[in-house]
Amino acid sequence: LGGPYYSFMKEGDIMIGGVFSFHLTLLNDNLSKRYEDYQVAATMMFAIEEINNSSKILPGITLGYKIFDGCGSVRTAVRATMSLMNGLTQKNVLGKSCSTSSNVQAIIGHSGSSSSIGIASTVGPFQIPVISHFATCACLSNKRDYPTFFRTIPSDYHQSRALVQLVKYFGWNWVGAIKTDNEYGNGGMATFVEVAKKEGICIEYLETFSKNSKKEVFLKIINLLQTSTSKVVVAFVTLSDMEFLTNELLLNNVTGVQWIGSESWASTKSLATATNFRVLGGTLGFAISNAVIPGLKEFSLKIRPSDSPGWVEFWENIFGCSLTSQDKTVSACTGFETLRDVNNEFTDFTELRITNNAYKAVYAVAHSLHNLLSCNDGKGPFVLHYVKKVNFTTKTGENVYFDINGDPVARYELVNWQLMKEGNVKYITVGYYDASLTEGAQFVLNNYTIIWAGNKTKVPTSVCSESCPIGTHKAIQKGRPVCCFDCIPCADGEISNTTDSMECLSCPAEYKSNNVKDKCILKEIEFLSFAEIMGIVLVAFSFLGAGVTVAIIAVFFNHKDTPIVRANNSELSFLLLFSLTLCFLCSLTFIGEPSPWSCILRHTAFGITFVLCISCVLGKTIVVLMAFRATLPGSNIMKWFGPMQQRLSVCSFTLIQVTICTLWLSVSPPFPIRNMKYYNDRIILECDLGSVVAFYSVLGYIGCLSILCFVLAFLARKLPDNFNEAKFITFSMLIFCAVWITFIPAYISSPGKYTVAVEIFAILASSFGLLFCIFIPKCYVILFKPEHNTKKHLMGKMPSKSL
Repeated sequence: LGGPYYSFMKEGDIMIGGVFSFHLTLLNDNLSKRYEDYQVAATMMFAIEEINNSSKILPGITLGYKIFDGCGSVRTAVRATMSLMNGLTQKNVLGKSCSTSSNVQAIIGHSGSSSSIGIASTVGPFQIPVISHFATCACLSNKRDYPTFFRTIPSDYHQSRALVQLVKYFGWNWVGAIKTDNEYGNGGMATFVEVAKKEGICIEYLETFSKNSKKEVFLKIINLLQTSTSKVVVAFVTLSDMEFLTNELLLNNVTGVQWIGSESWASTKSLATATNFRVLGGTLGFAISNAVIPGLKEFSLKIRPSDSPGWVEFWENIFGCSLTSQDKTVSACTGFETLRDVNNEFTDFTELRITNNAYKAVYAVAHSLHNLLSCNDGKGPFVLHYVKKVNFTTKTGENVYFDINGDPVARYELVNWQLMKEGNVKYITVGYYDASLTEGAQFVLNNYTIIWAGNKTKVPTSVCSESCPIGTHKAIQKGRPVCCFDCIPCADGEISNTTDSMECLSCPAEYKSNNVKDKCILKEIEFLSFAEIMGIVLVAFSFLGAGVTVAIIAVFFNHKDTPIVRANNSELSFLLLFSLTLCFLCSLTFIGEPSPWSCILRHTAFGITFVLCISCVLGKTIVVLMAFRATLPGSNIMKWFGPMQQRLSVCSFTLIQVTICTLWLSVSPPFPIRNMKYYNDRIILECDLGSVVAFYSVLGYIGCLSILCFVLAFLARKLPDNFNEAKFITFSMLIFCAVWITFIPAYISSPGKYTVAVEIFAILASSFGLLFCIFIPKCYVILFKPEHNTKKHLMGKMPSKSL
């Protein structure tokens, strides 16, 4: 044949073209009929008749139309476009053909993106505007490639983002994806995948198919739907391809899948049947806003086959009769059958979502022609310029205009497939998406009950890994998508206060994490307190030691004239008792919250009082040795170590320690610190030593004096006297040295307040050792054995033993 046949035609002063697909294929069979496109064609005729009868738009000018069948083929759609633009087309009127000229000012259509791309590419160089009511491919917004293309349906650029927002809203981060292998499916899904990745949504699988795909392709998709862990599938698929896939789903009884549909099929009446609901029930998808077109129903139901040759085939298929055939096996049509008794997509005027887009497209052309003929803007004879600038309001109050890309404002309704009691499937609007609103407010879900796959009312779950609760963070599983992860508890001192946290946050230095690891709380402050049991016990022993020492001082003072007191150098004894009292009391400076003064006092007081104490013990030891040497014939040694020399030696030894402490305080004195390193859960208040060298110099000096004292006492331990004090001094210094040798490793290894407790224990233990070993035996004699407290008894010689 010479060219495509137009299906519908009406002459007018200005002609408008239309290309729709009344058949899915070139085969003229009932299965390939698309009654939705017949309804779109009827809407175009109705709008033109309405405009011709209007006195406000194009007064005195009539519009005509020529509408062609694209047959679901890009090639056929392009051929129809060429026929509309230039040259002759074949007119088929009840079996007779003749030639007519064609010259259109604009073209309405096509319903498919691929065909629309072919049409737009063809007419672009000729400045003829094409306004599609259903082609959504984002690629068509490219004005460089398609300068004359416009549409009254939003671009998939927005729909893809709306689908991402929908998936994100319900917390699905693990979804399957299916797309049609054409510009519509490839472009829309590419945008969806790109935006989904940015939003943290993972695609478990992405499959491509078309209605012409091999059986193996459909079986692979069926297998993925049945075995995959994702229970939500986003289908960016054309209607015709989805019809083929739905048949396969029914054959294989694939149920329980939550379908998320693109607007090409999610709101299409021909697909939403009770049979298909078994596999597609609960589908959520975006749809163009529904509308009411007053007068369209009455116009469409009055159509007769005599109105245009395109209605002949339509009529015969609707009523199962023939207007032209001589075959007696097929009943003849009268041509007066009524469409009011027919129930199909053509006669259903409850869902005019796409139909309304065609209605607006015709009016957009009419308003552009009106502005052109009124010489508005003075931009020349091209309709194209006025289509770009068109801005009008429909009878129902909808504002129509095109942006710089030829697109309308992107507004969608979110529809849910629900099965009614009557057995029919209805689209229930449960939300909307408006791209003109600010980000974050574009997607809104209405307070409606959504029916999910399997007729359930609970939102299905589709995640690779369950959300990580607060107190944990995500650890991506090696070799798997980012949506697949393990939940790792936060370490001590770290928190995460949001679900699915990628990392735990460290608490500030003075804070720790609570048990749940979702909050930072102040760390406990630790120091050796007067109020705690250990502090009370140490204070009690400190006062006990000081009290016993004072009692001994009283005993010695009351018996100062007795031989045992006089024989043991009463002056050094009282000084030693005084220093021991200070040693017991200086341990109190180690208890309580450290302050600058307490840190300075505790170390210096300890160092000086202990040196004073050991100096006295050392003096007493030297006196014992000198006294024995003085009894030897011709010895004059005591005059070199008399009371004055004893006082001087004690003062000298003590002055050295005072000098060390003074240097310590001058160079780097002790100071209070908040130790946060030893424990993660608490802060230790302690005294920093300042100069470690000075601290160990203080201890070292005490140690040297102690060792010297021990050696001298050890040498004098067997001197021939009934009451040899050197033996007691030896034993006391043995205890003293043992305590402080043990103290060093215990001090280093003890944590927190126990470090201070160890130091106090060492002070008290060594002080009690000196007190008990040196003075208790004397008190015992004074108080309980007064008969031994005589000069004769004390001077009684024991068997002589050499040094």
